[in-house]
Amino acid sequence: MGITIKEIGFKKVRRPLKTPFKSVLQQVDEREVIVVSVRDESGDIGYGECVAFETPWYTEETITSCRFVLEHVLLPLLTGQNFQHPKEVWELFKAVKGNRMAKAAVEMAVWDLFAKQQQQPLWQFVGGTLKAVPAGIVVAADPSQIGDRVAQANNAGYKRIKIKIHPDTDPFVLKSVVTNYPELLFFADANGSFNKANFERLKEFDDVGFTLIEQPFGEREWALHARAKAQLNTKICLDESISSVDDVQQMIDMKAGDIVVLKMSRLGGWTETLKVVELCREHSIGMWVGGMIEFGVSKAHNLALASLPGIEYPGDFSASTHFWEKDIIEPEIFVDNGEIQLSQLTGIGYKVDTAHLSPSEEVKECF
Repeated sequence: MGITIKEIGFKKVRRPLKTPFKSVLQQVDEREVIVVSVRDESGDIGYGECVAFETPWYTEETITSCRFVLEHVLLPLLTGQNFQHPKEVWELFKAVKGNRMAKAAVEMAVWDLFAKQQQQPLWQFVGGTLKAVPAGIVVAADPSQIGDRVAQANNAGYKRIKIKIHPDTDPFVLKSVVTNYPELLFFADANGSFNKANFERLKEFDDVGFTLIEQPFGEREWALHARAKAQLNTKICLDESISSVDDVQQMIDMKAGDIVVLKMSRLGGWTETLKVVELCREHSIGMWVGGMIEFGVSKAHNLALASLPGIEYPGDFSASTHFWEKDIIEPEIFVDNGEIQLSQLTGIGYKVDTAHLSPSEEVKECF
């Protein structure tokens, strides 16, 4: 039984973060996303979320460029199309180069719609087996605040804490924090801030006690990542380097990493992400699901992804109240005893709370 896309729309949502999110790349004080909706003939609606940032500091896409591509390229391609399986959207969009974040938002919405048609939770529809996902938080703050932030996260029950690092970070300060919580997993995220000249500086983080170091070098620095994998005891994890299944194969061939971060937005949606998951399983590559300072629609998709077999490390999953005074989904996501229970409702399992968007949040329908 197929689906015919009858209506497509998107809504811009812009809200301030409760606390600024700082990394070596940029500080985020406010977040803007585009929520994509697709409706079929029966009236069911699927939702996706475009999580590009306002400037091209993470990828070349921005929320403005994505809006243009959504309105003028992707949505016209999709309207009126009949699909027998959501992966056909990926094939349809192959004619459009790049623009993975815009594509992902649309494709995610169609996968949600198919799961609802099949009367299944999305996590079951994609083959997930976990009914609860371990929660992890990112600490992106000034060095003087890291200890307090980690203590707060521990008290809130989070099982994994990721700390942003860069060449000027003091590894000895971090080691004193990490050793205080032997029961927690600690990740380090460098956001590509190291290079050949300060390679030896990276090695100083090998004794901190991190489970992994994420993206120490630039996106295409395969040789440096391979060198780090060979010389450090701490596992090397790639994030920004992984934009396709071909990138994962490159990492495997060059022995440039042990673990990959799964981000559907960067990979272009569910179809390519599931290919990456399969390849990682075949080669015993570790996996976890990364966040993008997103709202509840994207996080619901990510929770479904994290339920898949083989995704062994806790991902970037915080409660809705961590970033926002109020999320855009109902009920909001909350952490209980270090875990987030997966919804048993169909599709993403949450209602998108469009009724409570503020008047300043522009709403545009493209039907």
